[in-house]
Amino acid sequence: MKRVMFYFSLIVIILLSFKPETLAKEAYKSMDNQECLIFDFNNSDETEDWRILNDGVMGGLSQSQIDYSDSNTAIFKGTVSLENNGGFASTRTIPRPYDLDGYNGILLRVKGDGRIYQLRLRTSDRLDGVSYRYPFATEADTWMKVSIPFHECVPVFRGRILEDVEPIRPEEIQQIGFLISNKQAGEFQLEIDWIKAYTQKQDNFNFP
Repeated sequence: MKRVMFYFSLIVIILLSFKPETLAKEAYKSMDNQECLIFDFNNSDETEDWRILNDGVMGGLSQSQIDYSDSNTAIFKGTVSLENNGGFASTRTIPRPYDLDGYNGILLRVKGDGRIYQLRLRTSDRLDGVSYRYPFATEADTWMKVSIPFHECVPVFRGRILEDVEPIRPEEIQQIGFLISNKQAGEFQLEIDWIKAYTQKQDNFNFP
């Protein structure tokens, strides 16, 4: 009986040691672990991880750049030209392992110009080759959160959908990028607040 009372008292002491605020912090920590921050651009050095690749490699005349803003965001902007069989502009990260094993997709907070962009993911460090694309529409001058499940990213090569390529493996992702194409000629601008990976899907929505 004494042993039972001892263990009961021990359990009570342990429970009392967890104050409500402690329990709240533990719950928040658990929720926070559902996401992994990849880029938040709070440091201007982060934009140095990104490179530009436009249709000039095919003779096109499109131009683009990625800048760091005073609001701690990255801005991918430029002009898409359809001349000389061109028509696309893109930016992507320097190849490195992102260690996204166990995550189910990518979250973006972006502000666009009403055009359609693509998130591009690559599982190799090559300049060319297979990439996995996911198109998303933007609303002009409106912050949006975009949820991109990995299983909905389609393998493509130079714009052609590949049928005999296996789905993307998150643990093998080495490059993250954005692309604008599909004959959307003219000036464009996509502002990027942050990029995260998630384990539980969230609905897309606009920010006020």
